[in-house]
Amino acid sequence: MQSVTVDLAGASTMELVNALSTIATELAQRQAPESAAACLELTEDLAAACDIQESALAGFIGRVDATGEQQRWGYPSTRAWLRSRLGMRENRAKERLTLARQRHRLPQVTEQLAAGELSYGYAATVADSVARLDDTDCAKAENKLLEMVGQGFSPGKIAVFGHRIRDVIAERDDTEHEPEDAKRGYAKSWITSTGSLDGGRYIKGWLNAEDAAIWDGTLAPLAKPAGPEDHRDVAERTAAALSSVLSGGHKATKVTVICDLETLTGGNAPGRLTDGTPIPAEQVRRIALAAGVSPLILGRGHTPLYLGYRERFASPAQRRVLETLYPTCAVRECEIPGTLCEVDHVHGWALGNSPTDIDQLTLTCGWHNRFKHTSPRQIGISKDPDGRYVYRLLPPPDARSRTKLGNGPPDTLGPPDPAITWAA
Repeated sequence: MQSVTVDLAGASTMELVNALSTIATELAQRQAPESAAACLELTEDLAAACDIQESALAGFIGRVDATGEQQRWGYPSTRAWLRSRLGMRENRAKERLTLARQRHRLPQVTEQLAAGELSYGYAATVADSVARLDDTDCAKAENKLLEMVGQGFSPGKIAVFGHRIRDVIAERDDTEHEPEDAKRGYAKSWITSTGSLDGGRYIKGWLNAEDAAIWDGTLAPLAKPAGPEDHRDVAERTAAALSSVLSGGHKATKVTVICDLETLTGGNAPGRLTDGTPIPAEQVRRIALAAGVSPLILGRGHTPLYLGYRERFASPAQRRVLETLYPTCAVRECEIPGTLCEVDHVHGWALGNSPTDIDQLTLTCGWHNRFKHTSPRQIGISKDPDGRYVYRLLPPPDARSRTKLGNGPPDTLGPPDPAITWAA
């Protein structure tokens, strides 16, 4: 058992965090008490303490976000940093980032959360509700939603009110306006677009019957599930389909079937799609008869050796091969789909070390492609067992050396000091 003592008044923030980490580690290693009543009480106390910690965490995240520190470490956004380095799920990362960005506009919520008078669930709900409001309406919304908290409404019910907070404010102030839908009518299509404080965009509109038919005919085929592992709901798939159309990706949609030469000449070995879906050999041959076939020479480990000429820019055929090999950006922590990435010369075209040969190319998102060029010392390059390039983000040269925490590199974050002791 470790001994923890720290002077609360004189300790630095780092010392307090290290002491808290040591205590949390010790607590996690203990067995739960036999008494269920004791466990219930301890759960409530521990949850309240965790809520107070969320207040401090929001302050840390807010400072990182405001200064752009995450970009020095190779992460294009604060949310990407939270997801990749700290292992947060998307919803959790978004929720914490929203609270961090809104806390300066929510003085009452910030004060009550830090004092343990408001739970994290309520604080996050209020922050999400005001994210799309201006400062004047934000102050009104904070008062209204905290009133509801005091009246005993659950976070779920407050979230419902938060989604229509503009209507709630208008009703309270007796400033209701005729709905925009009614003013415009339904004969002509219209769309309004409003930017949010976190860089996103809210879209609202109406499509008449003719435009709705075009919408359905264009997006419906692209919004179908990509396969059995596609767990996105219809709204998410529709948004992705719209992005594909706006970027022109739907015009260049291609299906890549991978197979052995023997399969095309009568063999029984199945082919596969780029997502691994197997295609029976007979069906592969039927597809090949009606499709354009691009021959590809493969070496050991099915690594492409050569395709096209040694030019500055990769050919369309080379890009098809790379999209087959790299489902996402080559940076290990990045989740950008390969179809949206740029072709990168692994060892640098400008340096004369990387010709435009297929075995010298990979795919990186636009942000990491530029980051690799400007900060080459922060990219570690290796290959996986299948011969694909893997880029690993390294800490900035001036970063404090620590050991592993979460998903970060093993020499960048560290455990608390076991010598720190605790004294109230």
